[in-house]
Amino acid sequence: MLLPTEVARADCFDDAALYHNVNPTILRAIAWQESHNKADAIHVNANGSTDYGVMQINSVHLAELAKYGVHRQTLLQPCQNVYIAAWHLRRMVSKYGNSWKAVGAYHSEQQLERDAYAQRIKRILAGWGEIPPAAADQRRAADQKSNVKP
Repeated sequence: MLLPTEVARADCFDDAALYHNVNPTILRAIAWQESHNKADAIHVNANGSTDYGVMQINSVHLAELAKYGVHRQTLLQPCQNVYIAAWHLRRMVSKYGNSWKAVGAYHSEQQLERDAYAQRIKRILAGWGEIPPAAADQRRAADQKSNVKP
């Protein structure tokens, strides 16, 4: 089940994160990266897909979301959009573990795009004081080292 049946409370980020067992601060950073918290954001991508709402849920997910009764218009409801994003992030955490790979895979599972996205989220978190700026840089260096093949 993607969405709770009861009415969402005021802070959808905390509620959605709790419901899907993901980090609410990561969700907030993704919202900032994706739309600067604009609930009505819509972006048509070069590949013809469309991103919807505060969390910029991509239209490629619509077929799967329809199985749960979620349609395009649902993605424009801010709280529902956040719950759907938390569901998607949970899927990535289940696949990649509780890691920066999972955070990056929210955007793309292609390695270069995934890793670049994770770096953008780290920089947002460092800017908010959630992680030390040096830690974001050290993680980037470690990530780059781990991607080097012998």
